[in-house]
Amino acid sequence: MALLFCFIASLMLGSVHIPLQDIVTTLTGGTPSKPSWEYIILDYRLPKAITATISGGALAVSGLLMQTLFRNPLAGPFVLGISSGASFGVAILILASSALGISLGAISGNWALTIAASIGSFLVLLMVITASARVRDTMALLIIGLMVGSLTAALVSVLAYFSKAEELQRYIFWSFGSVGNLSWQAVGILTLCVVIGAVLAVVSLKALNALLLGDAYARTLGIQIKKSRLLIIIATSLLAGSVTAFAGPIAFIGLAVPHLVRQLIPSSNHRILLPAVMLGGAVLLLLCDIIASVPYSEYMLPINAITALVGAPVVIWLLIRKKKLIF
Repeated sequence: MALLFCFIASLMLGSVHIPLQDIVTTLTGGTPSKPSWEYIILDYRLPKAITATISGGALAVSGLLMQTLFRNPLAGPFVLGISSGASFGVAILILASSALGISLGAISGNWALTIAASIGSFLVLLMVITASARVRDTMALLIIGLMVGSLTAALVSVLAYFSKAEELQRYIFWSFGSVGNLSWQAVGILTLCVVIGAVLAVVSLKALNALLLGDAYARTLGIQIKKSRLLIIIATSLLAGSVTAFAGPIAFIGLAVPHLVRQLIPSSNHRILLPAVMLGGAVLLLLCDIIASVPYSEYMLPINAITALVGAPVVIWLLIRKKKLIF
């Protein structure tokens, strides 16, 4: 019910208020009171709401997977360096024109940014998969992911230092994250990637429950640790990597939502947690997107700032009220 309410509110609210009756009329194939509203609903607000729903659910589930795999409440969906790889790919595209003296202005459209981010995420994924095949300790894999993220962040800093102001500004705007710039074709591709990642997460449910009690206990249940770990990493990479490629590096959702859901639903069973976390992530990102659009005004705030401003106080309040972290 919360998801449905937030989804409808995201269609109604914005710089132009559209009544619920006109939204229903437009979605059912009718003509709204004002012809311009049809374009606003079908070509902007509906894709944006669907993108926020899918992205929020994907980031929350990937955060749950990482927290379970590493048995670390501070782990998030980008702990493997997937986001840093995407940022590096986009930085190469946007910032390399100044640093390397190459003119990339003609190909730096939205699709070019998406492809660059995807390539960067995929290269980091290959590095992490290679490391996971050679490393037995899960904590060592976590450190490798953090080091890869630090390395790519350093390279981005070097490119940024030699870049022009307008290119640097464009890269910073991309890093703010946005769910409102996707075409229907892009929404379809994002949905497909997220569905595949979610299916892999569902396949890993038994392994996730077993890993809560450690690798040794999981082996006694017949879980193949390396195979399960690889499957979880690929699922996380598909979920978090596809969202980063299409919507930018949206922070906080993947880290906070699993904890919020655990406070509201005190269960460690991933058969319950996974769908609950997916719904919670979708609701929170939709709510943040509504606030970021600043209803009844022409301003649009960075969604990355809103996710932390809205989510952090809620997490702090819940932890103080419960007096402990459920994990």
